[in-house]
This record gives sequence, structure tokens and C-alpha cells, in this order.
Amino acid sequence: MRSSSRRWKASSARGGGFVGVHSAADTEYDWPWYGQLVGAYFRNHPEGLQFSRVQPERDGKPVGTFWPVRDELYNYRSNPRGTVQVIATVDERMYRGGTMGSDHPIAWCHAFDGGRSWYTGLGHDTAVYRNRDFQAHLRQGLLYAAGRSSEC
Repeated sequence: MRSSSRRWKASSARGGGFVGVHSAADTEYDWPWYGQLVGAYFRNHPEGLQFSRVQPERDGKPVGTFWPVRDELYNYRSNPRGTVQVIATVDERMYRGGTMGSDHPIAWCHAFDGGRSWYTGLGHDTAVYRNRDFQAHLRQGLLYAAGRSSEC
């Protein structure tokens, strides 16, 4: 294990927080601990930036209003539902190239190894960072990972 890997693992075990954005799921394939920290590994993505809608959820049910997004939409090697708390999905009916079907998580969180982990698959395109819904999404993730909110 690399020295930096030990520091990451030690920090999380002491109650540290992790926020992963977009390509955080597309690295460290030979490090199982990291894969568990993130919650799922990247498989592939449809070509280009595509439109969909993000549906926030709690306890497996839609909450609030969906919001539109144009971004690079990841497909994951496995659906993380069941091992993490899914907090948002995307609608594959609105774009081409999705491979996860009617349940396509795009953001989730979970307690992990003494700390907190939060991940969003959004964030490839710089324009999405101007989207107020995405900004609120990131803000809540940071609050959760920092231990400032119990809700992710």
C-alpha cells in the first residue's frame, strides 16, 4: 500500500470525511478499500454531454422536485443501492447509452470505516457548477462529509 493510501485510510478510520466528485469513481481499481469508500466503480459513459433529470430521493422514494442536468452521465460496474444511501438518480429514458435501467443512482452517501463518504457522479462539465441545484447538492455533501449534517 502506498504511503498516501495509508494516510487516506487512517484519516477515514478516525472519523474523517470524503467527498468524491465525478471521476472519483474512475480510479484506484486495484485498491478495494477505496472502491468501498466511494461505493461503486465507473464502468463507462455514453458519448458526450447529455440531458437528463436528477431526482433527489430519501429512503428509496423521490423527494422534492427533479432538476435538469446536462453532463457526462456515468454507468457504474454495479448498482450501489443496498450498500449506500442513494440520494439521487438520473432518468435513462431521457438520453442514449445508459446501461443501468430504471434505477440509475448518480449520488449517494454512507458511513464508512469510522467516517463519512459522499459521492456524486455529476460534475464533468464546468457549466454544471453554475447550476444552483448542483451547488446545493455539493454543499449538502460537504456538510455531511464534514460532520455538520446528519442528512446527506
